[in-house]
Order: sequence, then C-alpha cells, then structure tokens
Amino acid sequence: MKDIEAAHRGGCLCGGVRYSIDGALRGVIACHCSQCRRTSGHYAAMTSAPSGNITLTTSAALRWYRSSDTAERGFCAVCGSNLFWKLQGRDALSITAGTLDVPTGIAIEQHIFVADKSDYYRIDDDLPKEQQW
Repeated sequence: MKDIEAAHRGGCLCGGVRYSIDGALRGVIACHCSQCRRTSGHYAAMTSAPSGNITLTTSAALRWYRSSDTAERGFCAVCGSNLFWKLQGRDALSITAGTLDVPTGIAIEQHIFVADKSDYYRIDDDLPKEQQW
C-alpha cells in the first residue's frame, strides 16, 4: 500500500520519525500509570492498530527503550517525542494519539491505572475508569 492512500499519518515534533496507518484505529485509552506519566509528562493518551497496518515512512531517529520485562517504548532520539508502546508477543502497536496528524476521527474512550494517577489533576469525565488494566 502506498503512503498516499493511508487512512492516518503522524510523526514526531522534528519530523525524524513519520508513520502511516492503513485502516481503523482503536479509540484512545488514557493511561495514568507511573511509567506513562514519566515518559509523557502527564498521562499517556494512546490509540492502537495492528502492527501490519503501520508503515514507518521516516525512521532514522526512532529508538526503542525496554521499559519493563514485557514492553518497550518507541521515541525520537532527536526531539524526544514519545511515539509508541509495544507489548511483547502482541500483534499491535500503541500509538501516542497526540502524534497523529489531524483530523484523527478518534476520542478518549477509557481511563486505565487510575489508582496510580498523580495528585495534581482530577478525572472528571463520565468515561469508564479501571483501577489497573
């Protein structure tokens, strides 16, 4: 599939990493765990797509950091943008929703790890909230 036909596109702040996604995206899940908060500076808002639907169109600056025994995080080594989260053994890639080009056509649908959220903000919406995942 050619990038021009992609349903969604996105990338980092400096353009060192760009990607295209063919097909639908999952709704956004807001993760309030301590790892997501530390890598994003707040909670992480992530969508997801099957790995086979994602094409890296520019990737020289992409680096991966193993953040746990079961997951790794993709980021831009030039500008530091938090881009991806990948669970080992899962055929999907989570994508930081803020790195998608607009319009995205998606919205936050759920909060997870709310028991781990920081104390400086409240979650005031009516969306489902899971204490863990």
